[in-house]
Parts: sequence; structure tokens; C-alpha cells
Amino acid sequence: MSLNEDLEVQLRAMNPATGEFPPHSADLVQRSIAQGRRMRLLGATRIAAVTALALVTAGGTLMATDAFGSRGGDGTPDQLRAGAPARSTGQPPSREPSSISGDEMVRTLESLLPPGGTVSAASGRGSQSDGPVVWPTAKLTYSTANGSAGLDLAIARLESDIPADQQQGQAGCLPVEVRPYDKCTTEKLPGGAVLNTTKSFTYPTSDTGQKRWYVVFTTADGVQLTVQQFGGGGEKGSSSGADPLLSIAQLTSIVRSAVWSKAIAAVPAPEEPPSTSASTGTKRVPGARMTRVLKAHLPQGGTLSDLNAGDGMVQLVYDDSHGKNMVEVDAQYDRTALLAGHMGCADVTGECQAMTLADGTKVKKVKGRSEKGGSALVWLVDTLRPDGRRVVAREVNSYAEAGPVTRPQPALSMDELLDIVLDKQFFTG
Repeated sequence: MSLNEDLEVQLRAMNPATGEFPPHSADLVQRSIAQGRRMRLLGATRIAAVTALALVTAGGTLMATDAFGSRGGDGTPDQLRAGAPARSTGQPPSREPSSISGDEMVRTLESLLPPGGTVSAASGRGSQSDGPVVWPTAKLTYSTANGSAGLDLAIARLESDIPADQQQGQAGCLPVEVRPYDKCTTEKLPGGAVLNTTKSFTYPTSDTGQKRWYVVFTTADGVQLTVQQFGGGGEKGSSSGADPLLSIAQLTSIVRSAVWSKAIAAVPAPEEPPSTSASTGTKRVPGARMTRVLKAHLPQGGTLSDLNAGDGMVQLVYDDSHGKNMVEVDAQYDRTALLAGHMGCADVTGECQAMTLADGTKVKKVKGRSEKGGSALVWLVDTLRPDGRRVVAREVNSYAEAGPVTRPQPALSMDELLDIVLDKQFFTG
């Protein structure tokens, strides 16, 4: 799956107004990244500096294990997201960074594979000290009498001056509303390292087709090694649904092996990124407030689960004992220009109603099918106030838009959704 395809999957799951609905906000990607919707590994182009790393046999750093060592369990897991770009960590100028070639990356990955198989379609990318920074990577197809699997591995470092919970890179499980079929685990290891494992699919909005398993190991120092594996061959090379050849435990041993020490030390220091002062002044509604206001509107007696909230956005699953129902609210400032011409029903498929309230607030109500196909219903109420503030509420008769239908229709009526989006407390607290 390409970077753009995976971003589209994530943005559609988060975006309160996609397809025939009004366009998403300009800062949606940044907010998505900050809340766990990180971009995928292989499409990223910037990385952080990595200084030489001391390897010790503690949970917080890389461990020396063989390809089938017992470290790391066979879990149900997390999804692949790209590490955030990072600034230089101040590597002493007197020390020239080491280097590693693409061929060395491939040979290292090959050395960790089970004996008896064959390798084909191998390619690698090494470090480079001049020009744009790159991640060292290795990619190959591994085959045995039982079939084939595509393997990709990449190494990066998280940014040192951003809180870990805001940039987890590849690590951290995406919410069920976004990735309904992922089986993901996160394990905190002794010493500060984190291990994420994921069993998913190449097309993550489906529970059929080619399987994609991956493991992310993040050391206490912020170094992140990610290996992903595609069942049946290379990415999108099969639709059989066969299990990948290597188990989660075997993938874990690969990313935790000390043989990657040279590659880690060779990751070049990136250039200082340009100032983002323009974005730092953007007003956003606090996630805690978003959550509090939404919860206050949900009918009593139901149960809440899978809460996922960030500045300007909250998602959760509400169950009134008649089936799970995903509810999402997005609140934004300064949307007048962006939504010009989009608050009417022109070119909208499904049932649509548009109106303007006495105070000048524009309201758009839409009932339609999920844009992801399948049978899920999406009900949406979008509002644009005269001063440019926008609140959108949408719900799906499932725990995720791409998930299986769990009830005949969404739990909240359109009038209840309207009450939610007209609540002034989203902006006043």
C-alpha cells in the first residue's frame, strides 16, 4: 500500500465530511499525525539524527538474539506508521557519521532469515551524508516450499524534543474507528523500550485479501526499527489470504537483533526543518473539552468504549444495547472560505437537507451509504457559523465505517446530532 493510499484510508476515517461532504480542514493531516494517525513507513523521506548507540542486553536498547530467539511474544498487534521527521540531536562535528550501503542492509536482513529458504527481488537503501536524508532500508522476497512473503525493514529515530505520546512514529495502535480489523498489541519492556506488533491486511479497511504483519521496536533512546511482512509475496502481490511465512516472534527477533548497530549509527543527521510558526498559532478546541461536551449529549444507559480524542476531534463507540455505533465530532475555526459553496446539497448523493438558522448558522444534514462500500450507513450534520466556526457530527451503524454493520441504523437521530453540533460549549468550555 502506498503512502497516499494509507493516508487516504486514515483521513477518510477521521474526516467528518468526505466525498460528497464538505472538504476536510487544512490542518487535518497534522492533527491526525499528532493523535496517532501517523503516515506509513516506506513513504517518509526525512529522519532524525542517530549517534552511535551502545548496545546492552536490557529491555530499553537493542538485544542480541538469533533469528528465532524467545524475546518478544507472538501477539495480536499494531499498525505501521511512519516515524516523525526530527531535528539534529547535536552530533559532535568532529565525528564523521559511519555509513552503510544498501547491499549491507540487504545482507544483514538475509542473515536473520530462517535457513533453507531463497531470497529474490532484493534491494536496499543505505545512508547518505550529502543531500536529502534517507532511512536505511532493506526489501526482499523470501520463499520456501510453503510459499513466499515480502519483507521490508527500515530504521529511524523519533524526534527528541516532542513528547512520545504526540509522535509515536511507527508505534502505537490506531483506534478501532480507523483500523477495524487490526489485531494490535503494545508492550512496554524493562528499561523503557516499547514493542508493537500488528496483524493486519494490505488493504486495512477489509478483513480479506493479502495479510500484512509488522513489528515495531522502539528503544528507550528513540531508535525505531520496523519490519513488515506481506503474505504470498510482495506488497499487493497476492490476494490469497495466506499467512506470512514468519511468525510475529520471528519478526520480533529480527528488529531486536544487535546486528543492526552499524545501520543505526549510520543514520545521517537531517537539516533543521523550516519554522512552522504559522501553524503554532492555529486555534484548536481542546480534546478534553470535545470529549466532555459529546458525552453530555449521549443518551444515558449506554456504554462507551474506544475513546479517541485530540484537539478539534473526538471519536468513540456508543452502545445502547442494540449494537455498537461510532460517533465522531470535529470542531474547527475559520472555515468560511474553505467551505464556500459546500454547505448546500448540490451534487450530494443520498438524502440531503440544507438550511440557514435565524442566527445565520448554515446547517447541512446528510444520510448516505459509507463511501468505503459495504452496507454501513453514515449520518452527518454539518454546521458553519457566521464567524467561521464549524462543528460536524457523524455516526455510523458500526464501530467503524469500514467495519461490519452492527445495528439496523445509527443510534442517534438527526435532531440529536443537530443538538450536539449547535452546543456552544465546544468553543466556550
